[in-house]
Amino acid sequence: MAKKRTNSRPTDAELGILRVLWQRGPSTVREVRNVLDVEKPTGYTTVLKFMQIMHEKGLLVRDESQRSHVYQPRVPAEKTQRQLVSDLLEQAFEGSVRNLVMQALSAKKVSPQELAQIRALLDEIEKEERKTSAA
Repeated sequence: MAKKRTNSRPTDAELGILRVLWQRGPSTVREVRNVLDVEKPTGYTTVLKFMQIMHEKGLLVRDESQRSHVYQPRVPAEKTQRQLVSDLLEQAFEGSVRNLVMQALSAKKVSPQELAQIRALLDEIEKEERKTSAA
């Protein structure tokens, strides 16, 4: 049996599959393919091969108790997103959170709701920093 590697960074195609599984929950290859097929026609065997590779890489967990295997992500979306952002932060921004945030905010129009959420998060971070420095 192939050794499962964890902490593998997903490719763009693998991220597409992960997004489907994070939204739908545990799913068969056919169910994932049907969702992916809406945006871009994708062959069943292509999706199957990707999901098998993702299982070997430790990105997916596979339930083999049913005739059609059911797959689910090994880690939640938030953890994968944090890892990808951390990698991007180091590789493209030399660890500068400021530069990453500035580029992210200037790359795409931000809705008033998103700005409010960002402000609330910044306020929360500042509050935690004040607590930590006062202690």
